Amino acid sequence: MQHRVLWGTLAFVSLFTSQAFTPVPAQAGELSDSTNYKVLEPIHHNNLTVFPVVAGKSYDTAGFITLDEGIKRGDVVVTEYGNERGMIRRPGNVQPGYESARVNTLVLVNNSKHPLILLAGEIVTGGRQDRVIGKDRIVPAESDPIDLSVFCVEHGRWVGDSNKFGAMSMNMAAPSVRGKAMGFQNQQMVWDSVSLAKEGALNGLPAAAPAPPAVAGTTSYAKVMSDPEIKSQVDAVAKPVEENYASTIKQLRDRHAVGVVVAVNGTFIWADLFASTDLLERYWPKLVRSYATEAIVTRAKGTTPTQAGAQAFLDRLDGRHETIDREPGLYRHTEVSGDGFKAFELTSLLPKTDYPVHIAKMVE
Repeated sequence: MQHRVLWGTLAFVSLFTSQAFTPVPAQAGELSDSTNYKVLEPIHHNNLTVFPVVAGKSYDTAGFITLDEGIKRGDVVVTEYGNERGMIRRPGNVQPGYESARVNTLVLVNNSKHPLILLAGEIVTGGRQDRVIGKDRIVPAESDPIDLSVFCVEHGRWVGDSNKFGAMSMNMAAPSVRGKAMGFQNQQMVWDSVSLAKEGALNGLPAAAPAPPAVAGTTSYAKVMSDPEIKSQVDAVAKPVEENYASTIKQLRDRHAVGVVVAVNGTFIWADLFASTDLLERYWPKLVRSYATEAIVTRAKGTTPTQAGAQAFLDRLDGRHETIDREPGLYRHTEVSGDGFKAFELTSLLPKTDYPVHIAKMVE
């Protein structure tokens, strides 16, 4: 199999001017229609550093909906596997023979007239266990029930009053949890990362404050991160960064602010890039809380990350192995493994799109 650099649609360059972006011809093994990215000066708060990223081009993403939007409107329904009999609406379709509930599979129906974007790391709460979505994907408008690959983030519980799920409002899994789901597809690693996140969050509480009983006695990632004491710590880190960058996004709308490079304790750990400023703004409140959660559960002294270092982190994408998963006419999901990192690209193949909707890079 011929390997190529992920983000072949995104031929990166190491030198930019502040006035304009110059398209770079695709290199051997890369795709055409390249888009350039530039890392800007960082936003710091305590041990969290976020570098805004602007792009040479932005796309129209107004036709997509997010998971939070779909669930809030009642257009997107997520339920335990085995509980969606009778939900198929289209004439002529065969009724699926769902069995009993499964830990790593949920069923999702998109009743909206718009395609749905799902991001790895988004958390749905309820059912028999809280779950985290394991892979970026696009769900077509007015879809039949689809099997949704997930990982449990609540080790131990397997009962529930309702089979339906809601989104974990304004949040998603921290990069350490998110990365184990999307990068390694390993349930035990996800559970281990949840345990470490809970331990780190409890260790961050004031010395005189006992662990909240509801937190100490739960294995639920959502309940831990929703506890008022822990939530206040996350907010203390997230809000200044969120507000600062929200202002930055508005100022940079004409320059296509589309994402961030993230450092915690001086170490670059993650990058999220979107197809448009609009899409970034819709995900930004939950993304920044994800990064802030990582910062509060992994406090340590570190060096000050630099703008040049962030650009280098974004540019370094030479991969050793590539995996492509696709649904014709809907999306293509590409994963590249390199030395010390994994990178992911979700490309829309819907009519009049054919562009990367979301790109993520994580350290291993």
